[in-house]
Amino acid sequence: MKIFVTGASGWIGTAVVAELQRTGHEVLGLARSEASATRLRATGALVHRGDLADPEGLAGAAATCDGVIHLAFIHDFEHFDDSVKADARAVDALGAALAGSNRPLVIASGTPAVPGRVATERDDLSGGLAGARGAVARATVALAERGVRSSVVRLPRTVHGSGDHGFVARLVEIARVTGVSGYVGDGASRWPAVHVLDAARLFRLAVEHAPAGSVLHAVGDDGVATRDIAETIGRHLQMPTASVPAEQFGFLGAILAVDQPASSEATRELLNWRPTAPSLLEDLSEDYYYTPSGA
Repeated sequence: MKIFVTGASGWIGTAVVAELQRTGHEVLGLARSEASATRLRATGALVHRGDLADPEGLAGAAATCDGVIHLAFIHDFEHFDDSVKADARAVDALGAALAGSNRPLVIASGTPAVPGRVATERDDLSGGLAGARGAVARATVALAERGVRSSVVRLPRTVHGSGDHGFVARLVEIARVTGVSGYVGDGASRWPAVHVLDAARLFRLAVEHAPAGSVLHAVGDDGVATRDIAETIGRHLQMPTASVPAEQFGFLGAILAVDQPASSEATRELLNWRPTAPSLLEDLSEDYYYTPSGA
């Protein structure tokens, strides 16, 4: 298959492109800059120059391919509503290009937080990291009624691995600055997690096999206690671990305080997906989280 991948030069996108190529697919990657285009060409991928602000260009690229994996998002949190609107326009354009063809469109979203229990694939698409982006996820699922083999891959709080610059890498940075590897409250709140290579494999399985209208969870660890995360970081940095005020983490404090485990049982059953890469705590024992290139 020839797959159009938006966000192809990003951290997760790079892993997805490699996974697709490893399994014999051809990749057309979206590149906003010539530097991104050069990196993509070096992998053997084809390049479409453009961005999410050009829905017509996205539709044109999608029309030339056998399927689409949509990972790109404008991470401008000062203008988040505008970013969501741009994403919605992009998905509308991609869906229109694939309508009636039964070709796949796979998008990324976030696992929900469900009070009092583990979230599953059956839970509402408006929850969790999906938040304001929930309408985009629902619109993607609804494309099944228009002849698109659409699916939503919900990613957990932490996608980890070498090169991670996300939430956990931020916790390492905060610990270095404050001298304490902290957690909020009693540290019992749990984060779901997945290794980037396992997530990439699920995106590939989704574009190959996911039924129309599928909701999938890319979850390797159902829930890792935030205190365990802090203790692992503390041991590696040789500093104390303690409960600290949520404000010490900035915007992350509110997220750390919420218990939000998630399951991928239905996804594993549907697509025979089995995470095989290191768990989050195993990964946090690796040096790359504590060096300039990985922190």
